[in-house]
Amino acid sequence: MRFTHTDEQVAFDRSLESLLRGSHTPAISRAWAAGDTAPGLALWSRLVDQGVTSLLISEESGGLAASAVELVIAMEALGRHAVPGPWVESAAFLPHAVTGHALLSQLAAGAVASVAVPPHTPYALDGQAADLLFLVETDSISTARAGEPLRSIAPSRRLTRVVPEQSLETGDLTRAFDTAALATAARLLGAGERLLSESVTYVKQRRQFGREIGSYQAIKHRLADVRIALDFVRPLVDGAAVADGTDTFGRDASAAKVAAADGAYLASRVALQVHGAIGYTSELDLSLWILEVRALVTAWGTPAFHRSRILESLTGTDS
Repeated sequence: MRFTHTDEQVAFDRSLESLLRGSHTPAISRAWAAGDTAPGLALWSRLVDQGVTSLLISEESGGLAASAVELVIAMEALGRHAVPGPWVESAAFLPHAVTGHALLSQLAAGAVASVAVPPHTPYALDGQAADLLFLVETDSISTARAGEPLRSIAPSRRLTRVVPEQSLETGDLTRAFDTAALATAARLLGAGERLLSESVTYVKQRRQFGREIGSYQAIKHRLADVRIALDFVRPLVDGAAVADGTDTFGRDASAAKVAAADGAYLASRVALQVHGAIGYTSELDLSLWILEVRALVTAWGTPAFHRSRILESLTGTDS
């Protein structure tokens, strides 16, 4: 089977790319990390106007829309441009986790929302900046308030302990988790693609011993390995998006998350290597993607957890 996007989906992707390319997202990410959320919230509002927070919410009924394909397109674009904020939480997890027209309408309208889902996501991302905050415990969800702020390996991913308040009617938490894992995989794919692009551009410019370093076979081979790895990620991410709502969605989302984590992490390691000494500096924008990849590898389930889910699904046994 050959998966291709519809004309509308291609236009949506191009529209997001045009918006984000002109938004100076590295500067927004750095400001967000420093506690200045104004530029990030302004971009959030513009992306809300593009429909990013309402992709899983039906405008007519206030219920759930059917497909995660557009969500994957959006999350890949956000990962490609290192856009800060709790996008996975607001646009992927919570539309399935909460019920009621009022809450879904707030999410669709662009309320900044975050959630803690221990043990896989024990802290709320950007809880201090959220309009709506939630906590999932076992099989229930409740509103929450922000507690102690915590540091993340990625400065733009600011974590917050949360304190539960009022219990809510609970939606489909399993589908919500699987959708969040898939959205994270798409963000990883976008970040991996950006890291590869930056690396290819750099090796064509950097010269040593009178030659572009990209002309050396060893570097070509490393970049080719990344290209192959990311090319294997994409069909898994797209396939999981198409499987949303089916019996295999959980397994497919886990497979996408594992492959995306491996591919993006390889892209980050190779990018660090080919950039040499400057690759280790926080002043270089490359660090934004390298650190985000490191954080996202374990977000919404570690690779070991997702591999275990895949094994259990294929063998019918609890690993």
